[in-house]
Amino acid sequence: MSLSLPGSLVSTEWLAAHLDDPTLVILDGSFKLPGVTPIAAEDFAARHIPGTRFFDIDAIADHETTLPHMLPSPAAFERFAGDLGISNDSVVVVYDTPGLMSAGRVWWTLHVFGHDKAAILDGGLKKWLADGRPVTDAVIAPAPTHFTATFDPTAVRAKTQLLDNLQSQAEQVIDARSAGRFTAEETEVRPGLRSGHIPGSLNLPFTALADPHTGEVLPVSELRKAFEAAGLDFSKPVIASCGSGVTAAALVFGLHLVGKDDVAIYDGAWTEWGQPGDTPAETGAGKDQSGR
Repeated sequence: MSLSLPGSLVSTEWLAAHLDDPTLVILDGSFKLPGVTPIAAEDFAARHIPGTRFFDIDAIADHETTLPHMLPSPAAFERFAGDLGISNDSVVVVYDTPGLMSAGRVWWTLHVFGHDKAAILDGGLKKWLADGRPVTDAVIAPAPTHFTATFDPTAVRAKTQLLDNLQSQAEQVIDARSAGRFTAEETEVRPGLRSGHIPGSLNLPFTALADPHTGEVLPVSELRKAFEAAGLDFSKPVIASCGSGVTAAALVFGLHLVGKDDVAIYDGAWTEWGQPGDTPAETGAGKDQSGR
């Protein structure tokens, strides 16, 4: 019988029971902000779940732009996926170190390019280690394979679309950065960027979606309450943003679990919007919880 996922979120128990399945591909999608050491690739080299391949968010990207880790072209992603041993038949489980920071970006990227047989490991490496499960420093060399990408343009937004949305208000924008970065009380981590947020945005830090002690994603009922408390109207489509398009995907994943999939990511995010220029920026708390 072929391997199938029990849902978009899998437990450490499920993954441990299927580690040796030949159709399973495990990806470590860990990511760290600029200047944080050791870098994620070094963490991976030191320890990871057996059989895991490292999905380098900075490398698997569009290198024709100065913006960090923008989505690659479909043709480029086909090469990246093939080199990782991902085929269209692969069952993919993604994790990151804290639980739900950057794993969502990898999960979202796979979906954008047409691969829906992907799930996130609940609690990530943090929960795996807490359960006493094995890790290794042995790096595998996956056999290259073929992946055919089917790009979904509805999952991505560009700056021009965000500018148009300022007038139309057709889509809600929700920002996954910390409250301090959103309000401009904290300085942006990338030098040269202005502080603040896209006018009219809501704010829900990605850290609000998981248990800080275990790294596990909150129950669906609590996820919905968190989005509602942030002012989100579930009847309207959503654009998720953040600092550079990584943690926005945690919000996309959280909304997916709640059953809302009319959600896109502004891929350039604040790294593009917050550059010196004429894109408008607001400071302060933004919309209140009633969405006004």
